Amino acid sequence: MKISKDTVVTLRYKVAEPGGKLIEESREPMVYLHGGYNNTLPKIEEALDGKEAGYEVTLQLAPADAFGVRDESLLRVIPKSEFPPGVKVGGQLEGRTDDGQPHVFHVMKIKGHEVHLDGNHPLAGKALKFQLKVTGVRMASGEEIQHGHVHGEHGHHH
Repeated sequence: MKISKDTVVTLRYKVAEPGGKLIEESREPMVYLHGGYNNTLPKIEEALDGKEAGYEVTLQLAPADAFGVRDESLLRVIPKSEFPPGVKVGGQLEGRTDDGQPHVFHVMKIKGHEVHLDGNHPLAGKALKFQLKVTGVRMASGEEIQHGHVHGEHGHHH
């Protein structure tokens, strides 16, 4: 079966820096609903469209095609007194962007009475190399299409 809109794709992946330093490797297969549901990067969908199980590809993605360019307006320095006890480096907090939209911020460092937050994806601003191997393709169920994501094993559970 070929990968097309409303198919469920199972794949293994490795993400590395352009020089080869491994950033992440899938322990479990990644499963996503193909066809513009924002379940994976658009350039990955584009590269896999029309392919079948067994297909392997290596993609070199510029920051804009991976996790975006860094947005310095998403950096925040907030007094530690405004946080609940137990705020830790590496934690995630929901805050708001400059235009009031909810957004997840990462606690980057705590320096004295200040907490430094970054709302960029941790890999934003980086060119990345993705190695992908498609291990399975199936038709999505009507419920998966309606919900916009995969259900069941390695997918979303309700």
